[in-house]
Amino acid sequence: MRVEPQQLIAFLLDAGLAKKEQLDVAQKEADRSGAKLETVLIGKKIVSEEQVIKLKAYILGIPFVNLEKDTILLETLQIIPEPIAKKYSIVAFRKHGLDLEVAMTDPEDIQTIEFIRKKANLNILPRLTNSASIAAVLKQYQQSMEEEFSELFGAQKEAGEEAKELDSLEGKIVSVPAQEEEGGQPKAAELAKAAEDLPVIKIVDSLFHHAIIQSASDIHIEPTEKEVIVRYRIDGILHDAMTLPKKLQQGIVARIKVLSNLRLDEHRLPQDGRFKLEATEFKISFRVSIIPVYDGEKIVMRLLREEGHTNNLEGLGIHGETLERVMRAIHKPSGMFLATGPTGSGKTTTLYTALEIVNTPEVNISTVEDPIEYRMPRVNQTQVKPQIGLTFAAGLRSLLRQDPNVLMVGEIRDIETASLAVNAALTGHLVFSTLHTNSAAGALPRLIDMQVEPFLIASTVNAILAQRLVRKLCPEKEKYTLTKDQIKNLGQVFNLDEILKKMKEEKAVAPSATWDTIAFFKPKASKESPSGYKGRVGIYEVIEVSEKVRDLILKKAPFTDIEKTARAEGMMTMTEDSFVKAAQGYTSIEEIIRVTKE
Repeated sequence: MRVEPQQLIAFLLDAGLAKKEQLDVAQKEADRSGAKLETVLIGKKIVSEEQVIKLKAYILGIPFVNLEKDTILLETLQIIPEPIAKKYSIVAFRKHGLDLEVAMTDPEDIQTIEFIRKKANLNILPRLTNSASIAAVLKQYQQSMEEEFSELFGAQKEAGEEAKELDSLEGKIVSVPAQEEEGGQPKAAELAKAAEDLPVIKIVDSLFHHAIIQSASDIHIEPTEKEVIVRYRIDGILHDAMTLPKKLQQGIVARIKVLSNLRLDEHRLPQDGRFKLEATEFKISFRVSIIPVYDGEKIVMRLLREEGHTNNLEGLGIHGETLERVMRAIHKPSGMFLATGPTGSGKTTTLYTALEIVNTPEVNISTVEDPIEYRMPRVNQTQVKPQIGLTFAAGLRSLLRQDPNVLMVGEIRDIETASLAVNAALTGHLVFSTLHTNSAAGALPRLIDMQVEPFLIASTVNAILAQRLVRKLCPEKEKYTLTKDQIKNLGQVFNLDEILKKMKEEKAVAPSATWDTIAFFKPKASKESPSGYKGRVGIYEVIEVSEKVRDLILKKAPFTDIEKTARAEGMMTMTEDSFVKAAQGYTSIEEIIRVTKE
């Protein structure tokens, strides 16, 4: 669907829209600058954009549509994601059965049409439109969630009447009752009523729905002085999702408290809870944290997809010597295997994957977790409930009487749990657990800080894994080599000689490679992911407790000495692993810097 310049010139002359002299000058300028003829004509105001688009539509036999005043159904609009609509100036505006009408400004963009056809599994009927129509429809994306909420309030009336009703209902949701508790907060009965109000239920459900379809890992609901900001964490990065009116704040908080079985009348202390959403296509647990802030209560919800983990370590990004070290540690009959890293770095997913590897009919596996993130067949999983006394320590103490071969403790967070875990490993059990430390070697002083004797650590710990998550590049990525200035800047942050040596050992680059010859990759915006990234992969380091490392632990040596010894014995650091993955095209150097130096 291409209109040649000579075709356009002929039809412009026939329609009397331009003179031959004007077209000759425009053609010469287009040839000189490399721009399209139509772009030059519009820039010189010889013809308008709408005149050109209508003429092209006539030549190609494609209908022209003006959508500036049209309101598009939400479910139709969202068939094409907003980033794609914005980047490629193409929007869906009408659907009849399996036919989808799309409006676009570039009839030559066959690739985008084909992508939408495959993604939506619909017959695409292209229509031409102008930039003003695309801009008007793009505004509807920004309003889509708000419009969705407005519909919940029965918005089928005149614009002024609709706004009045919306204000009235919002007031109903959060109006402070005459009888209040101390501190000016509504009573629990009033909050419970607000939480069950249909508009509030629908609004909260919509927030969940949008988070799920965008593959968010966390939802942040943050009150400010005049509004409530909703943000989603997608592939490790927080994005603004939408802004809600301040009047909806208390109703939303109350609804989430009801779902999480938390106290409605508690506004001064933090609360933690959980709930689950199930559908045919997903099963997601929500871990809820609510904390009082100056303008109300902030909510953070972690979305845990029970079916969303791989069943092999290679799929997580563990490879080479690191993989061999992990496999040796988890196949020992007793001892401890620890996964370390900050919150959200994938530690629990790694442990679940390791459990699946050792989960055979002749082995009894028990876990004590908070929360149970994935359900596993043939694994006895216990949920921590501190409010009734079922803590990690209490659960672990009871599980030791259940004749286990393998134990998983969701997290070692106190002295009692650390002591019980070490003793379990010492008495013939294989124990998996997590710690919050920045590096593998950093787990050792952390255990000592929890009053675990060094000789017990040396006797029980098989290996310690540390990890982070980096975003994965999409298949459509841009290859490049580093400039001298880029190499110099990297050298100020990283030990490039050590990294290059490890990259060669892992066969990620050629033996003769130098920093200025290695091919790296940059993110390139694609139709599926405008950021150029989709999904995440782990970067890892593993300290295997060898005889030399064991001696250093017994001597209470600094963790830096332990790390140096582990590296001398072949340990690949997280930074080295990340550069290996960058050279293999999994991630970018920019992402490495963001994650390893944040």
